[in-house]
Amino acid sequence: MAEVRRATLKDVAAASGVSRATVSFVLNDTPNQTISEATRARILQAVRDLGYKPHGIAKALREGASRIVVLQIESGLEGNYSRSYLRGLDAELADHGHVLVVRHGPAGQVLDAINPRAVLSLGEPYRTGRELDDTGGGWRDGLAAHVALQIRHLAENGHRSMALALPATDAPLGEVRLRFAQEAAASLGLPPLRSVVIPRQREAGVAALREFRAVSSAVTAVAAHDDDVALRVLAGLRDLGVSVPGECAVIGFDDTEYGALFAPALTTVRIDAEAHGRLSARRVLGLDLGDVTPVPARVISRQTV
Repeated sequence: MAEVRRATLKDVAAASGVSRATVSFVLNDTPNQTISEATRARILQAVRDLGYKPHGIAKALREGASRIVVLQIESGLEGNYSRSYLRGLDAELADHGHVLVVRHGPAGQVLDAINPRAVLSLGEPYRTGRELDDTGGGWRDGLAAHVALQIRHLAENGHRSMALALPATDAPLGEVRLRFAQEAAASLGLPPLRSVVIPRQREAGVAALREFRAVSSAVTAVAAHDDDVALRVLAGLRDLGVSVPGECAVIGFDDTEYGALFAPALTTVRIDAEAHGRLSARRVLGLDLGDVTPVPARVISRQTV
């Protein structure tokens, strides 16, 4: 089926027999313009007939700081959380006539070019553990609560000696993840967690796990930094002939689509952040937070725990 072409300002001008500038004056309600009521009515009728909708991004670029919000996403934060957060943030901004610009990595010169109303960093609230102004340090609906859910699920399945698997590169949230995991373990009366770094290359990951298990044989469960690290752990344990979950349980974090495709299918923590995105949008726009309520994080139980 052929794609229906979007009506343009030029189309509206042609249909109403006026210049594009006149159409723009009418649509923007520009003051001090001598445009007759008959002409104004003709333009508005053409807008309705053609189904014309102003291009939001172009309008935002013209108006600068009043209509653009920039979201910076750091490397290593891509996943279900960022995708659902983006959906909510974008939808809420659009509902209030604003445009979202997403930048992976530092925004740099982009900020000078578009003069945004606000700049958000996806990882910053989570890093501090104060997601959504959670005065409990993130223990209600922030990273701390979600890490605790991961550790508690392992404990409820009989595991006492656990490890936290981290990526080899500097993870944006690695240090705070380990701290929250240790606090969660302590609150459950568990011994301190060991940590193991899992390189991206398969052979190096297998070697790291072999070395780790040689000195940490009591560990019966691994909580991974994210699903990507969890899948590397599963692959490494399989190469070492370690049964999962028989000899060692593994739980991921942030529920990517790949975990369900692995054998055994990965148990993980799912965080639906769409409401977080909507709340962030309302905050930067200075709006009432209303009745938006985040969906509690939950464990997706599969086969590795």
